Amino acid sequence: MTVPRTRPVIAVLCEKATDRPPGLDDLDVDFRFCAADGLADALRGARALLLWDFFSKALRDAWSHADQLEWIHITAAGVDTLLFDELRNSDVVVTNARGVFDRPLAEYVLGAVIAYAKDSLTSYDLQRRHEWRHRETRSVTGATALVVGTGGIGREIARLLRAAGMVVRGAGRRAASDDPDFGEVVESANLAREVGWCDHLILAAPLTPQTRGLVNKEVLAAMKPDAHLVNIARGPMVDESALLAALTQRRIGGATLDVFETEPLPADHPLWDAPNVTITAHMSADVVGWRETLAEQFATNVRRWLAGQPLLNVVDKQLGYVARTGATA
Repeated sequence: MTVPRTRPVIAVLCEKATDRPPGLDDLDVDFRFCAADGLADALRGARALLLWDFFSKALRDAWSHADQLEWIHITAAGVDTLLFDELRNSDVVVTNARGVFDRPLAEYVLGAVIAYAKDSLTSYDLQRRHEWRHRETRSVTGATALVVGTGGIGREIARLLRAAGMVVRGAGRRAASDDPDFGEVVESANLAREVGWCDHLILAAPLTPQTRGLVNKEVLAAMKPDAHLVNIARGPMVDESALLAALTQRRIGGATLDVFETEPLPADHPLWDAPNVTITAHMSADVVGWRETLAEQFATNVRRWLAGQPLLNVVDKQLGYVARTGATA
């Protein structure tokens, strides 16, 4: 008598159990789709976990039920919401969505830089008031940008800004003088000494103990009075109280913010009405088709996993990101 082969089980955490990733039907596995309240049951006997709801922290509470878990894939580049001590110290492999969001984020940053240089907020306000007022705006060509984070996202940002005629430097864990994408890389630990150079300070680093609160009162005080802050990384990288003070006191020129300490940003938060601020709802990477791309990336890794091949985008759980040989991020 032939015993049927048992297919490996993959639990899939969704915001809603019906909000399922597309294009996974042909994979030789059994999926258990669940929302946060069903994760503990879904994890029993599961060998892998797909975090389709990548902001959820439900795994911490359900961790004791992960009795056969080998691999977790999170559909985000940042893993700060996922990692906790028990997971870090386990043998469970973590992979992420590195590479999917690089170009969309770079396009968002370029758009933010152009909008700031062309004073688009004032143009929108004048249009609403039906007021014709001629003004002069700035050129992007020759403007300077310091990109904090020299991983894949930061590098794509640097390449796109350079293509637009800007002068770009990077800020990472280690300094370098001949980087192929940034030219010069300065130490992010010395950010307060470096930001006086740039017209645009762009945050594109993972959230780690070293980057949490990186843009503080001292860094903001060292920026040019007309400098522009762009944050597409994580909200806690910025001291929001210090940023609000710098904006309202006109000590920096403006900010484009896609991420915040608390999300959604509360309706009564003063940043909504701060001068020369553009706020978006953590959507800088989300272009049409992004869910399909994320699902395809995961499916590629599932096929490698089933074939016993090395997984792609393995996260160093102690560092909190995918380590690259020779990278300075």
